[in-house]
Amino acid sequence: MKERLKKIREGLYELPRSGGMRVPAWIFLSERLLREVEEDAIKQISNVAHLPGIYKHSIALPDMHVGYGFPIGGVAALDAREGGLSPGGIGFDINCGVRLLRTNLKEDDVKKRLKELLEKIFRNVPSGVGRSGKVRLTPGSLRDVLEMGASWAVENGYGTENDLKRLEENGCMKSADASTVSNKALVRGAPQLGSLGAGNHFLEIQKVEKIFLPEVASVLGLEENQICVMIHTGSRGFGHQVCTDYIQILERAFREELRRLPDRQLVYAPAETQECKDYFAAMSCAANFAWCNRQMITHWVRESIYRTLGVSEEELGLEVVYDVAHNIGKLESHEIDGSRKKVYVHRKGATRCFPPGSEIPEEYQSVGQPVLVPGSMGTASYVLIGTDEARETFYSVCHGAGRVLSRQSALRRFRGESVKSSLGSKGILVRSASWKVLAEEAPDVYKDIDEVVKVCEIAGISKTVAKLRPLGVVKG
Repeated sequence: MKERLKKIREGLYELPRSGGMRVPAWIFLSERLLREVEEDAIKQISNVAHLPGIYKHSIALPDMHVGYGFPIGGVAALDAREGGLSPGGIGFDINCGVRLLRTNLKEDDVKKRLKELLEKIFRNVPSGVGRSGKVRLTPGSLRDVLEMGASWAVENGYGTENDLKRLEENGCMKSADASTVSNKALVRGAPQLGSLGAGNHFLEIQKVEKIFLPEVASVLGLEENQICVMIHTGSRGFGHQVCTDYIQILERAFREELRRLPDRQLVYAPAETQECKDYFAAMSCAANFAWCNRQMITHWVRESIYRTLGVSEEELGLEVVYDVAHNIGKLESHEIDGSRKKVYVHRKGATRCFPPGSEIPEEYQSVGQPVLVPGSMGTASYVLIGTDEARETFYSVCHGAGRVLSRQSALRRFRGESVKSSLGSKGILVRSASWKVLAEEAPDVYKDIDEVVKVCEIAGISKTVAKLRPLGVVKG
């Protein structure tokens, strides 16, 4: 399908409408990334354009790769009355997202005790495949978490009210309704609250290597050589079960609609049906689980740094810069063809990037919403800011580097011990639960994040604020 792409401008290609496509597909890539992208990922974003009620174009961002139904790095806005919600456009790890914490510390303050600090965090924050959290909840008590989100954690002593002010949605989607969640999801999620998990999830101690926009960075409280902590995790098995449950419900309920789709993985809940309302409420519960999860981990990171470095709360100054969701559906109002439309915006492996003056913390109103783009252990992470031009992506931008190798391929090519040694030679310490996860998540299995971020800037949908380099990595 690559031969059908037409270059619109630097960083942006269009796949024209054909067959049952209701709109064209817009794909944000450089020539280099175009050579790397899978044909099947382009096919998937073409398939997304078949969904009823889709506006303007289906969208794939430069970190795109094959996913379930939608490509990861996919965005679509479906009319809130004539469209609907597709679980494949949000993903199984609902609200897999990133939180960035800033501190008053510099690299020299942590360098000598970095190994000890990593070990403390590794032991204080449960991680790894299937690992349970430190908090023992019953399925019944989990319902409060699902409807309160990060505020449940704060009310129970994990962090401060000030943390909540700098979270997307303040860490809680009010549309959550725990009655829409299956008992199977509750049982699966209850023991996992407050855990990092495995796979591409991580916790990194980073330093700010370079500031590109000093005025914006100042508003965000970032400066060069500053120590930051990045937390990347989501809703664990709970979100996966919510997605699984509703895919099965929708496949049974909407067989006729399913037959009209080019891929059954695009199964959707038509707008204004009870199934659409229930899925949105259950997805919101999973999003809230993830925000609560990251809030609890934030508390344990604070605790680990206090104990290891012996610094006071004032000396540490650990504060949330921002927290963003990478896999989520939102009911938003956007100007489309000259009028305001309510739409379900699907962001799967994509980050909301609202411009100045939007629904973002008051202190960031002058600069816009921070965007957190994590790297892959040995590579940089970035802080971006949205632009007015991002309205053409429904204010969405990339979420990371994007894989170029499957986990199975990575295991055939890399050894965890070698990956750790290679990172060590670059001055990056790693503490992981297994060698296997290091092999699966080797930096070389991902695209060049510098190129991904560059494409977003060239295309005009974001600006680069800061570049952060990992010093120490905790992997599940």
